[in-house]
Amino acid sequence: MQGHQIRSLFLRYFEERGHVVVPSSSLVPNDPTLLLTNAGMNQFKPYLLGLQGAPYPRAATSQKVFRAVDIDNVGHTDRHLTFFEMLGNFSFGDYFKEGAIPFAYELVTEGYGIDPARMWVTVYEQDDEAERIWLDTGIPAERIVRRGRFDAHGEPANFWWMHVAGPCGPCSEIFIDRGERFGPDGGPNVDEDRFCEIWNLVFMQDECDEQANVIRPLPKKNIDTGSSLERVAMVLQDGANVFETDLLRPLLEAAVELTGHTYGRDERADVSLRIMAEHGRATSFLIADGVRPSNEGRGYVLRRMLRRLVTNARRLGVERPVMPELVETTVRMMGEAYPDLKDNEAFILQVATSEEEHFLATYRHGMVLFEQEVEKAKSSGTGVFPGEAAFRLHDTFGFQEQLTTELAAEEGLQVDETEFARLMQEQRDRARERRKKGGFAEEDLASVAAEAGRTEFVGYDRLVSDGRVAGIVADDGRVDVAGEGDNVRVVLDRTALYAEGGGQVGDAGVVRTAGGVVRVRETKAGPGGTIVHEGVVESGEIRAGEEAHAEVDAEFRAGTTRAHTATHVIHHTIRAILGEHARQAGSLIRPGDLRFDFSHYEGVPRETFEEVEEISNRRLLQDDPVRAFETTFEEARNEGAIALFEEKYGDIVRVVEVGDYSIELCGGTHVRHTGQVGLIRLVQEGSIGSGMRRLEALVGPDAVRHVNVERRLLEEVSEALGGGDPALAPERARQRVAEVKRLQSELGRLRREQQAGEISSLAGSAAAIAGDGLWVEQTYEGRTADELREMALALRGRLAGRAAVAVLGSANDGSAVLVAAATDEAIAKGIEAPRVLETAAKAIGGGAGGKPPLAFAGGRNAAGLSEAVGLARGRFESLLAG
Repeated sequence: MQGHQIRSLFLRYFEERGHVVVPSSSLVPNDPTLLLTNAGMNQFKPYLLGLQGAPYPRAATSQKVFRAVDIDNVGHTDRHLTFFEMLGNFSFGDYFKEGAIPFAYELVTEGYGIDPARMWVTVYEQDDEAERIWLDTGIPAERIVRRGRFDAHGEPANFWWMHVAGPCGPCSEIFIDRGERFGPDGGPNVDEDRFCEIWNLVFMQDECDEQANVIRPLPKKNIDTGSSLERVAMVLQDGANVFETDLLRPLLEAAVELTGHTYGRDERADVSLRIMAEHGRATSFLIADGVRPSNEGRGYVLRRMLRRLVTNARRLGVERPVMPELVETTVRMMGEAYPDLKDNEAFILQVATSEEEHFLATYRHGMVLFEQEVEKAKSSGTGVFPGEAAFRLHDTFGFQEQLTTELAAEEGLQVDETEFARLMQEQRDRARERRKKGGFAEEDLASVAAEAGRTEFVGYDRLVSDGRVAGIVADDGRVDVAGEGDNVRVVLDRTALYAEGGGQVGDAGVVRTAGGVVRVRETKAGPGGTIVHEGVVESGEIRAGEEAHAEVDAEFRAGTTRAHTATHVIHHTIRAILGEHARQAGSLIRPGDLRFDFSHYEGVPRETFEEVEEISNRRLLQDDPVRAFETTFEEARNEGAIALFEEKYGDIVRVVEVGDYSIELCGGTHVRHTGQVGLIRLVQEGSIGSGMRRLEALVGPDAVRHVNVERRLLEEVSEALGGGDPALAPERARQRVAEVKRLQSELGRLRREQQAGEISSLAGSAAAIAGDGLWVEQTYEGRTADELREMALALRGRLAGRAAVAVLGSANDGSAVLVAAATDEAIAKGIEAPRVLETAAKAIGGGAGGKPPLAFAGGRNAAGLSEAVGLARGRFESLLAG
């Protein structure tokens, strides 16, 4: 039975039994806790954990799975793979053990046609129910093996949990006896090479704590099973290992053809052939699902595998690229089951072959050093590969630590990891110190410029160029070689990337050499007329003196050219409307947007702002040609070309003409016709200093997006105001505002009337104290300090003529405020409002302050408000008594 037949049979079997066949999810999971999809249950995790209701009670899948932990085992064992297909059936609170076990038994014995006498099963040591069901299916007791939570190696065995508190349950595994040629008899406890596990049934039935102690049964019990398609194929096809099945044999044969080695003659060569076959398939699937080579996360896994594959191919004497054949074989084998492989074949080939090519150059140089160090280590008899050599391989040739460790292990050597780690840390420390001092050394760039001379810029008419690496400056200064991950400034003798100048930002793009790729973040003008490409070595290594191919980021350049031409059009329009004095005084031109500074003595009215936008866009619609040419500075000035005061010009200058209305000295890049700008959208204008204004605008697609955002906002405002024609929204909004103001005025009147009543009541409740002294107190909930202030002042007026004090307090969300007002008669007796609140303030956790007629106190202890009022009264009485 071929692999595709096994897959189809499994899915059809469960579909006929009420399961929904669900397509495989991506290898890049929608789960932040996972690096890659590592189990068939990943896409069903919300259903199995009860976080979300399942849309169907039963499901079956053939899921793409990737387990990075097995990378080092691939090739060395008969069944370890990084990528494989996991067949699985799932029940979300529907059937349980009584359904899952008979389903599995029937499919294995009747569907696959495996003799039941070859079948062994394991059950959890406490799971009597599962054992009983297996006995009922016909498995004799002597072929049912009870196991605990862990095997003899401490690995999880027949109990599943997430290693955190949550669902858990026992497992039951199905093993098939492959025959005496694969090992001794006695079942899976004796030999798991002869007795091969092909299916694991997980019975998710309980809830457990962090230590996997069962707490209580789950309200809904679930089934989660996993069966490796490759292992089933190995059993059904009687293969010695998974590589000798139709699922991997064509890739193994492709590796044999590429290398010229015969499989089965030399174990060391066989390991390399297996790695090539398995990693070729695995990396194809990773790239198809969107993973790109990088130095972290999923990208690092991919890069490591590609380099491991290439290293093993070189070990077998292959000098040409191997990825094209392996990718094409993978697509041919599995493209029908996974159409995304076919759809993305060209892209997979491009990514894989590019990574392989970039690694090859460094590999060749690095292997020379590696072999020299191996010879020294073996002759010394220490068995240790020097950490310093491992560091050089990493720093100069891009060998990742794991790769050097693997290569050394195959030579019987162990890398001095302590020394390697020390050197890596020292390098990081040096880079950190250099960044603190300003990063790249300008003197190093100056030395490059002195040797290389001016850089020829050829990017006005093209986006690619060929040249030579004139010099490299890295974090540690000028270097001859820079490796993957290094921040660099690269000077070329010829480039298509525009250097920042005239307000236009420098280009982004890539610089490629035979050995590596630099991702250019920005391009700047360097000393001596050089052009400096700042970025990071994305892969491989680059060397001074190498031939280099520079590529401009086309989308980035298109955005800046639109913005730059738009700047010229806006400049002309502003001068035409505001006057000749409104000259450009600076700019920032980026992809899709621009900032334009100009001299002007007052703000630009809204109608003028809109006029500038309208006329500028009308200019664009004329689709006037944009022409650039070089001439002498004097001739350009005679023709009326505008020069910017902050720029320095030589005898020969570049002039840019837009239509018949704009002519400026400009070294930037531009569109060929104004219509290519698309749209100008002015978004802001304001002052940036005396006599200076700044205008900001969006251009092209960015301007269109801004218009759409404004339209959506208007529609939402219109809907909030009752719907209808959005053009009527402003008038409806004005009506709503007027209505709100009217209601606020009415509310204010009612509050004032209420407050007047409260004040009259409080004044009438004033308590006489010792002679002509009067005291008023009241506490509230939720009154503001301003409200209390108004009331206290009103009371002060009502109580005039007597030595009176009013103290009002309020609690607000755990805080408290007190306000005291004293009449002039009270003040004449030395009874000032701040003195009344001195001790009271402490009760609410604060202090008091103010003037004799009015004082405030506040604190965070609202519970002390009543006590504070009492203390204030006591203080008033003592002051009144003299």
